[in-house]
Amino acid sequence: MRLAVVASHPVQYYAPLFRNLAGQLDLTVFYCHQADQTDQARAGFGVGFEWDVDLFSGYEAHFLENVARQPGLSRFGGVDTPAIAEKLRVGRFDAVLLLGWYLKSFLQALWAAKRMGIPTMVRGDSHLDTPRSFLKRVGKNALYPLFLRQFDAALIVGARNKAYWRHYGYPEARMFASPHCVDTDWFEKRATQKAGRVLRQRMGIASTTPVALFAGKLIAFKRPGDLIVAAAWARENGMPVEVLVAGSGPLEAELKALAAYHSVPLHMLGFCNQSQMPAAYAAADVLVLPSNGRETWGLVANEAIACGKPVILSNAVGCAPDLAGDGRAGRTFFLGDTVGCAEVLSETLANPPSLETIAKTSHKHSLDAATDGIIRALQAVVSQR
Repeated sequence: MRLAVVASHPVQYYAPLFRNLAGQLDLTVFYCHQADQTDQARAGFGVGFEWDVDLFSGYEAHFLENVARQPGLSRFGGVDTPAIAEKLRVGRFDAVLLLGWYLKSFLQALWAAKRMGIPTMVRGDSHLDTPRSFLKRVGKNALYPLFLRQFDAALIVGARNKAYWRHYGYPEARMFASPHCVDTDWFEKRATQKAGRVLRQRMGIASTTPVALFAGKLIAFKRPGDLIVAAAWARENGMPVEVLVAGSGPLEAELKALAAYHSVPLHMLGFCNQSQMPAAYAAADVLVLPSNGRETWGLVANEAIACGKPVILSNAVGCAPDLAGDGRAGRTFFLGDTVGCAEVLSETLANPPSLETIAKTSHKHSLDAATDGIIRALQAVVSQR
């Protein structure tokens, strides 16, 4: 079977999935925008960079011409690729998979595929708890039940994503589980005890010190300051935890000031490219992600679990029900409840889950699990042509 994937731009999380898919079917990926260092900085990383891992080998990929007057990923019209119609026509694909519908290019691909009678599938992580205005909620409730049915299959990445599709009345028979994933083997092989020990020594962290990691952009909706406040409470109550931050962004100075005010030892790694992240997880005892509902999933939690580390997530984080809902590999606290976060943090550091328990959760969100769902969906939509 021939599958076309339409993606916004190359992303470190999707390349391993594309390689896995390419091993089982005839895959072509069309990228709609070639992000540069300015795009990355504007996305909240705070610095310009290029990913330092292989994003293109193992599968066929092509960049479409983006004819937008102001190219960029932050606006619907910033990615405009009318040539996708001709690419789909010439490629004679059995189906098209879109990674969302938030850019003009995705709708161009959707309508082109509909005109040609090519089945369409979609995979994203939208959920109902993302902050939205009243008017936007009303508008979506009116339009989305019809719009979403234009897709022949929906790839469901997690529990909240499934609730989203159910809310808009999408048929259950056209939903296929394809969990959000990372390359678990890649992270596990690199998150060695030695890597963690070396990083701790470089940062001046004692080998026995409990360490809580925040990994991500230092931006408002991720609420990194909540971890500082929670760590202060934990320290006052007998848990001498220190905070390690792998990330950069506009809140960096504020975070340092907050840590100084609360006398919390703070170790700033700055922006960490993908190859540097396994060592950060290896050096930590737990990952804490305090984000609000704008964190539609939180793949750093998948990464941490792949590295054998438990996670503590606010209940608003998109992946919370899937990676921490059972209280085994992870735990949750109510958004903004820094005392609750501190209590869960202290309990997890004192009684961490076993590596076997964490591995079971990681296995459920593997590349193979995600690939299997996409192939099942593809087989279903092709059989109904």
